[in-house]
Amino acid sequence: MIVNTTPSTSALARCTSVSVGRRVVTAGLVSALLFIAGAVTAQVVPPPDALSAAPNYRLAAGDAIRITIFQNPDMTLETRVSEDGSINYPLIGAIVIGNLAIGAAEKRIGQALVNGGFVKNPQVNIQLLEVRGSKVAVLGQVLKPGSFALLTTNTHVSEVLAEAGGITPIGDDAVIVTGMRDGKMFRRTIDIDAMYKGASADNDIVVTGGDTIYVPRAPTFYIYGEVLKPGNYRVDRGMTMRQALAAGGGLTLRGTERRLRVIRPNTQGVAEKQPVGLDDPVVPGDVIYVNESLF
Repeated sequence: MIVNTTPSTSALARCTSVSVGRRVVTAGLVSALLFIAGAVTAQVVPPPDALSAAPNYRLAAGDAIRITIFQNPDMTLETRVSEDGSINYPLIGAIVIGNLAIGAAEKRIGQALVNGGFVKNPQVNIQLLEVRGSKVAVLGQVLKPGSFALLTTNTHVSEVLAEAGGITPIGDDAVIVTGMRDGKMFRRTIDIDAMYKGASADNDIVVTGGDTIYVPRAPTFYIYGEVLKPGNYRVDRGMTMRQALAAGGGLTLRGTERRLRVIRPNTQGVAEKQPVGLDDPVVPGDVIYVNESLF
């Protein structure tokens, strides 16, 4: 008996329909996967080391950046801003972005790509990887001295001091800010105590890249003799001899307030022992001697 192995027309139609249906399903699945993959690829995910910078941060020489163009991964570039504020970008060549806010730098690069006919409507994104140009050094009597990045163009002295952990207990109430302004050396002494109390809020000046904030040690006095805790102490603003005695722990059983003496330079600059009263002011550098009572 001969078995007919050739499928009938109706059978072929059914097989073809199933095959075509499978291909349609497969093609649809592949298209969906490609769409998802494209969407994931199109999203620019900042790396862990990227800094969170405000759009108005101004780029400076030495800053490391990553430039990405939406849906153009081959145009991604990691580079560093040169001393003259320029970078070399593919297709465009040298382009100056130094001293531009990040948002403005993105627009300049995008416009250059449009002008060159490379991308019609580029969506440029700049990520700040390392801040090297716009930094302020904080030195002296702060809890965390070091160099701090200025991520905005409107950062004040008080904000940088807070970033440095604040002034230590032995730090002075006045800090010194130095840097460059309009090509000239800049130096200003700021009364921090008055600034925080609102008496001279205008002293909370805006700092710029390259500035140095120095917090010196507070002026001190030394007290010895018949006090419980002789030693070196900070001269607080408006401090009197009475308060200096309290800082030294007060008198011993043999001490007296009546015969206080202070060693202080005279008008000729020669140190000499001088009598003082309890309400006299303490002068930075004073050496206070508390005598023993005669009775």
